[in-house]
Amino acid sequence: MKVLNLRCDGGHGFEGWFASEDDYANQRERGLLACPLCGDKSVLRLPTAPRLNLSGAQAPAPVAPPGGSADQLPLPEGLQKMQVAWLNTVREVIKNTEDVGERFPEEARKIHYGEAEVRGIRGQATSEERAALSEEGIAVMALPIPEGLKGPTH
Repeated sequence: MKVLNLRCDGGHGFEGWFASEDDYANQRERGLLACPLCGDKSVLRLPTAPRLNLSGAQAPAPVAPPGGSADQLPLPEGLQKMQVAWLNTVREVIKNTEDVGERFPEEARKIHYGEAEVRGIRGQATSEERAALSEEGIAVMALPIPEGLKGPTH
């Protein structure tokens, strides 16, 4: 099993697990790799160094690859923690709301005007629909949901 450090064009760092180098290359060529945060399919493999688990040994400090730049290095720990917190927040929203899909504007109005039970909902709305809801005094917030969290969870 190969664990690779990956990064999308949006700067989100994440790990990918592959059976082999060929498996990684095959998935990348077929467009199957996508950032779990933003869904960007432009994913690059970050340079990594082998790590030997010897007693007393410490992980080496990251070094930019020859001809590379600092933006290819793994994400700083603080940014990784923010990504984890954001993903956990999105999971909580998904867990505690009902997905009404494209009926979101209609359902939001029904709840606001007392025509439907009060509950947390999520779904899709265009920027124009969100603006119209806001003008009616209905609070809405756009929350991008990563592709990996949209389907059924196991």
